[in-house]
This record gives sequence, C-alpha cells and structure tokens, in this order.
Amino acid sequence: MSDRERDERRLTVIVVPHGDLETRTYEIPYRKLKLAIAGAVVAVALMGIVVAAWFPVLSQASRVPALVRELEELEVERAHVVQLAQTLAEVEAQYERVRQMLGADGASGDDSLMALPPLRSPGDDAAIEPGAGDAELLDWPLPVAGFITRSREESARQGEHPGLDIAVPAETEIRASGEGVVKEARQDRVYGHYVLVDHGEGLESLYGHASRVLVREGDRVSRGQLIALAGSTGLSSAPHLHFEIRKNGRTVDPLQYVRQP
Repeated sequence: MSDRERDERRLTVIVVPHGDLETRTYEIPYRKLKLAIAGAVVAVALMGIVVAAWFPVLSQASRVPALVRELEELEVERAHVVQLAQTLAEVEAQYERVRQMLGADGASGDDSLMALPPLRSPGDDAAIEPGAGDAELLDWPLPVAGFITRSREESARQGEHPGLDIAVPAETEIRASGEGVVKEARQDRVYGHYVLVDHGEGLESLYGHASRVLVREGDRVSRGQLIALAGSTGLSSAPHLHFEIRKNGRTVDPLQYVRQP
C-alpha cells in the first residue's frame, strides 16, 4: 500500500442513538487525525513548559504573606531602635549638662576619682565601728545630696581612697559635720585647700579640694557652720568635696557616720 493510499484511509465513526433518531456516520481521515493528535501532544507539552516556568513564581508568591509579616516585624523593631537611640541621646545630653554644671573639663581624665592618701598615716586598717554617740555627732557636710563619685576603699594605705568624693557645683557651701575645733586649715598638694576639724574623743573630719577656706586653725565651729566653699584645688579636675572621717588617727567609712540626704 502506497503512502498516498494510507493518507486516504478514513476512520469511520457510527453514532446510533436510542429511539427513533437517525443514525449518523462520521468519517475522519487518518491524516487529519494524526494532525489532531500531534497538535494535542504539542499543546500538552507547551502546557507542561508553562507550568514548569510558573512553578518557581508561584512558589515565591506563596512566601509573600510571610515576607510581609517579617517586614512589619522589622518596622516595629526599627521603631524600637529609633526610640532607644533618642533615649540614649537624651541621657547623654543630661550627662553633659551635669558635667557642665559641675565644671568638668572632660579632658583631664578622672582625676577627681584618683586615690588620695591621708594627710597622716592611718596606722592599723582594722575595721573601726562608730563609738557610742559618734554617729549622732555628725551630719552630711553639704546642703545638697551631690553625687558620690567614689566611696572609701576597704583600706586606706598609700594609693587607695580614704574617703568620699562628692561631686557638687563650684562654690557650694561646705559645712562642719559636727561641733569641734579647727585643727588644720591649710593647703596640700593632694587635698588642695582643706579643713580638718577635731570633734573630740579621737573623732575628726576632713574637707578637701575647697576653693576657699573660711575658718582658721583654732576656731571653734558648730554643727552645720559654713567653713569652706567647694572647688577643684589639689589633685582634682572637677569641683567636688573630698570628705573623710577619722577615728583615733585612722580613716573610717564616712557612711557609717553620716547619711546622704
């Protein structure tokens, strides 16, 4: 059978309906049937290609809601970071205002926190508890609370810190913690202008780094009397009061005797 004869073959389809309807006969040439089948195969292949090409897009599209949620969370976190940055800037501004109020130059390190040796040898550093009535003799040496920038170390040997450093504005009044006699009113390389008051019974108080001393040795002072003005003399880079309490020639923790208001 030749190719032309094959192409002329037909597929006959007879449709026999139920009832009295006329029987129908359809003849489909094999050539057209092959073309239809080929077209269907091509269409299916093209559809497969389209699906394969769109699958990554559909996969990414399914992630869009999750990405939107992540973006919203990042926006919330960014808002928190901005708020924290603003808070930090406000804190830094407040700190700078405090430094300016205290007259700190910011370039001399933390000399105001340097360890200061006592004017006299402290002797034995064994713990000394306030004697009966000692704590009642003394008051806070300033009219304001100030800022304690350094407290007394556990011992007061050379190179350690024997008292409190209390940051206050320059010219703040320094008042005698208790009644007594001015034992020393001098100038020292470390303490600058200072006053040492003898309260009796081996109890003494010292006030260092004053800008001016307003009493003289031998003067009798009362509790709360103005004796000096705060400054930054001696080993100091910012106005503050160095406050010591001594018992029987040894430095003790001032916070055992006075309370910061």
